[in-house]
Amino acid sequence: MEPPPGAAENSKLRHVEKDVLIPQIMRERAKELCSDKVQAFTKCCQETGLLMVVKCRQENTALKDCLVGYYSDPLFYEECKTEYLKQREEYRATGIKKKRQKLTSNV
Repeated sequence: MEPPPGAAENSKLRHVEKDVLIPQIMRERAKELCSDKVQAFTKCCQETGLLMVVKCRQENTALKDCLVGYYSDPLFYEECKTEYLKQREEYRATGIKKKRQKLTSNV
């Protein structure tokens, strides 16, 4: 079975999509998935003020490890790429840009 006409062109990614738009989705989703660590780091920074560089190392390391874990996961990249292609296809069909819904952090 052959793909529909234009399907190959619909899955091709421009440089800006690969290097900017998809990583942007990855960052947003990773922040949502690591929200407990984001909150812990934010709380630590707010409580310690100028000493945050020294006092919040543990929270910062936990946050970085969580985010980098997602950024370096090829499966996560593919999920975000699929999400982007779906959004792009919808935009091309309707001309309406859809705002991304935030996930609730009930993890």
